[in-house]
Amino acid sequence: MSTLKLIGKQQLKLIESLSNAVGVSGDEGEIRAIVMRELKDCADEIKIDPLGNVLVTHHSTDKHALKVMLAAHMDEVGFMVVEIDEEGYCRFETVGGIDIRYFPAKTVIVGKDHLPGVIGVKAVHLTQESERKTTMALESLRIDLGPDMAKKLKLGDRGTFATKFRKVGASLFGKALDDRLGVAVLIELVKNAPKNIELQVAFTVQEEVGARGARVAAYRFNPDIAFAIDCTPAMDFPVWDEQENTLYNTKLGHGPAFYVADAGTLSDPRLIRFLKSTAEKEEIPYQIRQPGAGGTDASAIHRQRSGIPSVSVSIPHRYTHSPILVARVEDLENTLRLLCATLSNIDRSILSGTR
Repeated sequence: MSTLKLIGKQQLKLIESLSNAVGVSGDEGEIRAIVMRELKDCADEIKIDPLGNVLVTHHSTDKHALKVMLAAHMDEVGFMVVEIDEEGYCRFETVGGIDIRYFPAKTVIVGKDHLPGVIGVKAVHLTQESERKTTMALESLRIDLGPDMAKKLKLGDRGTFATKFRKVGASLFGKALDDRLGVAVLIELVKNAPKNIELQVAFTVQEEVGARGARVAAYRFNPDIAFAIDCTPAMDFPVWDEQENTLYNTKLGHGPAFYVADAGTLSDPRLIRFLKSTAEKEEIPYQIRQPGAGGTDASAIHRQRSGIPSVSVSIPHRYTHSPILVARVEDLENTLRLLCATLSNIDRSILSGTR
């Protein structure tokens, strides 16, 4: 894995495809197809389980090798169509955690054919001042597709924001970088899998609605240890009230973030120590994400079977679960470098260490 190339044109093209594809929770088929296409000739075993997870195994040359599970979720937040009227207006409900302030006047794509629509709002000329000072309720919003396009939809169809991926300098802009960046990292790791471990990789479904896919995948794999590869909100915005940003305590350009604790997981301290020592040895910058809210697939993985030591490694980004996210290429590269070094050097001795 030491010869692994970092983020070049091929990897950026893959990230663009992953970001532009639609994979709202419970309907991850477009992402699954990209993963299968990329890995069809790279794995010893590749399966799709009944829930829709893509489960990939790369065997070790040692039959007693440590079984290491990596997980990244394919799904993204979005919405589901729940009512369609004759004029082409669609009522919808959110899927996953989205602030409804993001919705008004946004362009969206809906259904298998990526039908274009807009979430309509009154023109400023037609609103009262009191209306402009309040947040619109979700039940008052509608997607306007027009009567012809709406006929192609059915109830239950998913949709999301119509953002197109682009790279600008050192930054990546796109929707669903949470967690398509993690998916891209795992694809590279499978393509360059080490032989010292039994590598078990899960591209999971329905993380945004409760880490449901990871629960099933972890039970199926029954690994010795697990790493959830995700994205985490950066709190490095400009401030105007002279108060320091402390929430989440992560910043763009400062490397991958290790979770000590979140709302669903108290990370295994042995894995945290190993990640830190590996990063320091390889001179890779890293961050410790402030314990607090949120969660990753690790919350479901670590509670399976008789317990699976788990930790989350996340790529920092701004504007989580919004129409457009921003991340840095260097953080993506450093996450990939760290995981390459970690997987190449880890062995069963980690389980005998003191918790």
